[in-house]
Amino acid sequence: MAETSTTVAFLGLGAMGSRMARRLLDAGYRLVVWNRTPDKARDLVNLGAEQASSPADAARRADVVVTMVADPDALAAVTEGADGLAAGIAEGATVIEMSTMGPAAIERLAATVPSSVGVLDAPVLGSLSEAEAGELRVFVGGPDDLVARWTPLLSVFGSVHHVGPRGAGASAKLVANETLLGVLGVLGEAVALARGLGLSTQTTLEVLATTPLAAQAERRRPVIEGHEVPRRFALSLAVKDADLMLAAARAKGVDLRLVAGARSWLADAVAAGLGDKDYSTVIAHIAGQADQR
Repeated sequence: MAETSTTVAFLGLGAMGSRMARRLLDAGYRLVVWNRTPDKARDLVNLGAEQASSPADAARRADVVVTMVADPDALAAVTEGADGLAAGIAEGATVIEMSTMGPAAIERLAATVPSSVGVLDAPVLGSLSEAEAGELRVFVGGPDDLVARWTPLLSVFGSVHHVGPRGAGASAKLVANETLLGVLGVLGEAVALARGLGLSTQTTLEVLATTPLAAQAERRRPVIEGHEVPRRFALSLAVKDADLMLAAARAKGVDLRLVAGARSWLADAVAAGLGDKDYSTVIAHIAGQADQR
């Protein structure tokens, strides 16, 4: 572990955030943490992190502030107001937003912090195991000099891809997530059709193995076979991501009918009480309609 004089404030210690913050500690960064539920900071504090009383308090102590929160409302809550990071952040510091937010939330963030503060959007692709191993893919939007300055820090989390100016990282993450949601919807409907037509699960998997979605079908085999899987990404958050995609598309006059369809299935699964399950469970939910005939 190499010591560094850089102090990082990390806001948001959920399943992903806590793992990412731990990697910063292990890499030798000085770490100040804050979470809406303070108890979630305990393990990191025991490992050497400092605990802040508010986002403003955390930002006041740091050279760079990383946010990893649930949605645009949560980002506004940690950014704005008397206790928000914008109230405490120093001139010349940087905010790196790493959640899935969409470009509109990034522009609101940039408009909220002082003009001397740099802003990068750097959402990550991957889940818990990748976060622990430092194997996330980081899509970064921002000016070249600011990205270069913080690439060593971002590399702690995984591979860094500078995809364009501010907002481009958030946009790239929506594009990547769109393919994931679409694949789950297509697989679910394929399995539903197979069941409705009387094909066995094994035959269905053999057929899917011959298609362009072979790798995804194999990865989702446990769900297709009816097993419960560990949660890597909650169904309820997948609905949020679909809403962000649709809102971003509407703002640019783009029609995303497949995303709208996938969003409908995801919301239906949440309404059925599956919101806390892994988002791949939507496959079983869609396929289950064939069992209700």
